[in-house]
Amino acid sequence: MKIASFRLIVIYVATVVGLIVNEVQAQESGLVVIGNSQSVPAELRMDELTSILMGEKQRWDNGKKIEIALMKTNTPIGNDTCARVFHMSGNDLNKHFLALVFQGKGEAPTFFTSARDLEEFVLNNEGAIGILDEASNQSTKIIIVDGKKNL
Repeated sequence: MKIASFRLIVIYVATVVGLIVNEVQAQESGLVVIGNSQSVPAELRMDELTSILMGEKQRWDNGKKIEIALMKTNTPIGNDTCARVFHMSGNDLNKHFLALVFQGKGEAPTFFTSARDLEEFVLNNEGAIGILDEASNQSTKIIIVDGKKNL
């Protein structure tokens, strides 16, 4: 009886430790903001990033148009971006951009189903900025937000 109880305790502790390790790894990985090497600044404050991604700021300081690139909201990265950056659901984000476009106040982002395609878009379009779970191309410019590499 005592051995069975001890085994249950060991299994319980191992499970809890495993969950904690997984949570810490998820928090450390986070999302990264990437930008085209031209026009996009190397560092931004979170309030600046939010203003850019919400379509409120539409031009960089040099006058170049901001091109927003996001993963589709029904992808894991897109869903994570909605929750962590926009603090809204994917449907709410889509409605936000739909309203912005129909009111003539801005343009919708370019949405992608492939992280590789999003990264290539940002690399090849001056003024482009996007969010990914990681940058895979060595020439991708990672934007520091509030002094951090990961959101």
